[in-house]
Amino acid sequence: MMQLSTYVNSFLATIMRIFEDPYWWTVALSSLVQLMIFIRWIYRRIRNDEMMRAFVEDMAKIHLPHTYALLEKICDAQGIDPPNRPRINWIDLAGPHY
Repeated sequence: MMQLSTYVNSFLATIMRIFEDPYWWTVALSSLVQLMIFIRWIYRRIRNDEMMRAFVEDMAKIHLPHTYALLEKICDAQGIDPPNRPRINWIDLAGPHY
C-alpha cells in the first residue's frame, strides 16, 4: 500500500509541475482558442450550406414556376411557341450511396 501512495504522490507532483509551468498554460490556452475558432468556423460552414440548400429549393419550387408562367405569357403575346418547361431533377446527396 505504501508503494501506491508514493506513486500517486509522484504523479500528482508531476501534474502540479506541469500546471506551474507558464509555457504549458500558453500551449493550453492557444489550443483552446484554436479549437473554439474551428468549432465556430465549422458551425458557420454547415449553417451556410443549409441556408444555401433551402434557398435553391425555394427558388426551384416557388420562383421558377412563376418565371416560366410569365415567360409563357410573353411568348403568347409575341406569337412565339413557348419552350417546354424543364423538369426539376433533385439529387439527394444525403441519401444512400450505391
